[in-house]
Amino acid sequence: MRTTTNATGEAGIATRARALGGALVAAVLGGVLGGGLLASPQAMAAGAFEFMPAPQTDLNRLYRIDRVTGAVSSCQYALKEGTVGVTLCFGPGEGAEAQEPGEYGLVASNHEREGGVFRVDYRTGEMSVCYVFEEKVVCTPPETVSPIAAAEGAGTPDTTGATR
Repeated sequence: MRTTTNATGEAGIATRARALGGALVAAVLGGVLGGGLLASPQAMAAGAFEFMPAPQTDLNRLYRIDRVTGAVSSCQYALKEGTVGVTLCFGPGEGAEAQEPGEYGLVASNHEREGGVFRVDYRTGEMSVCYVFEEKVVCTPPETVSPIAAAEGAGTPDTTGATR
């Protein structure tokens, strides 16, 4: 029976095992991440949302979209007497809730008086217009130009959505 311990030998083995295990995990994750199959929580959180200010130059509104679900919300600064102010947020309403999973983003028009933004699905080409209406963010139904309409040339554009 061994009563003495070679501290440096066992510690060295343990240290090398941890390093090898860490390197193995890094290599496996690196290969998997390179294939787009797995991402760290920090990496996933960093790209989970996209933000876009409203193009309207006198409006301090910022839109947020979940890049996978397409859910849109918005916040802006508001004055409140006796305080430094508050962040006033509008949750997703009609049409702004989660959509089919996709690759969504926000695009602002170049119109200086436009208070809304476009929600786009980069995979399908569908677009919606999203804006704040009655304390909620609402979006028009998603639309895209059909291949038949594109082949026929420019015609009268379809009108989508409804104001209620």
